[in-house]
Amino acid sequence: MAFFAISRSHPLTFLSATDLVMEKERLDAECDQLQQAVASHAIIEQAIGVVVVLGRIPPEEAWRALRDVSQRTNTKLRTVGEHVLAFALGRDLPEPERAELEKAITRYTW
Repeated sequence: MAFFAISRSHPLTFLSATDLVMEKERLDAECDQLQQAVASHAIIEQAIGVVVVLGRIPPEEAWRALRDVSQRTNTKLRTVGEHVLAFALGRDLPEPERAELEKAITRYTW
């Protein structure tokens, strides 16, 4: 059985059943990555809000503060965001991140 795939670069490309399965797997992986990116974005945006409130700084500066903490502690930005959100709920912020966040907030306070 033959199938044709529609794409922008090759409008009518002949695909075998194997090619279709591979394309579906590729699209599934891409979809998973996009879902993870959207979830990470939401966490980071919420963490920015927490830093805005804690540091009384504008959102742009809160973003820079989170980015600085991530870079200076060699921790993924999403992980820093998760830790900041947990801190807002009463949990402890890991010491290296807490120290760097205090420095960053001080740096970006007007």
